[in-house]
Amino acid sequence: MSSNRVGKRLSAAYQALANHGGEGEGGKEQAPASVSSSASSKRGRKRNTELKRAAAKTLAARNPLPLPDALSAICATPRAKFNETLEVAMNLGIDPRHADQQVRGTVVLPHGTGKTLRVAVFARDEKAEQAKKAGADIVGAEDLIERVSKGEIPFDRCIATPDLMGLVGRLGKILGPRNLMPNPKLGTVTTNVAAAVEAAKGGEVQFRAEKNGVVHAGVGRMSFSKEQLAENVATFVKAIIAMKPEGVKGTYLKKVTLSTTMGAGIAIDSRSMS
Repeated sequence: MSSNRVGKRLSAAYQALANHGGEGEGGKEQAPASVSSSASSKRGRKRNTELKRAAAKTLAARNPLPLPDALSAICATPRAKFNETLEVAMNLGIDPRHADQQVRGTVVLPHGTGKTLRVAVFARDEKAEQAKKAGADIVGAEDLIERVSKGEIPFDRCIATPDLMGLVGRLGKILGPRNLMPNPKLGTVTTNVAAAVEAAKGGEVQFRAEKNGVVHAGVGRMSFSKEQLAENVATFVKAIIAMKPEGVKGTYLKKVTLSTTMGAGIAIDSRSMS
């Protein structure tokens, strides 16, 4: 299906809603004579936005679209007043309660996430200097542990050297609920702190399947080009597919959905990314 056909389908859904969703004669709202032209214009713009979003939901309820067509449909819907994030949600046929069905890890997106992460590193001496040179925002050892223990958390990603995990582990009740606790499975407990910092700053995404088997992540900003978004989405989805646990029986990848921060979800055909 071409992008033009997606646009026509979105326009058709929009027109159908416009023809049947109004009030009064002919499905159009009848504005009181006392309403000013500016107020009427503002109300018209608001209704136009609502109709387009409803049209997007109508399109989203249909069959999965190839990735390029899904992105075209998303880009055709009204934007919020801020630079929204494009989000991917993957429904997996797993039961995360079982140890052999865990899906957790990291993936570096080719065009980054569009977000600037503040990275903290728990390290001493030479490793601390390596972290600073790699671009870490905060580096420390006992002093940083004391700051965090007091509730000061001025960072979005946390890395630690193995020798300090005995002390960092005491912060589990603070960092754990925020998904900030360093973990060797995520590459955030490492002796190669420089590489870990560079990966975090370069667009690395951490993911973990929730208890209902859904993996969710932001994979870029809507200010990115469609080509950049497509490459990021494909990279993320392929990484999750490659991590299929050995204990999974039946269908592993059930559904893949794209949405913006404020937009409706649109199902995509994962075969279009192979």
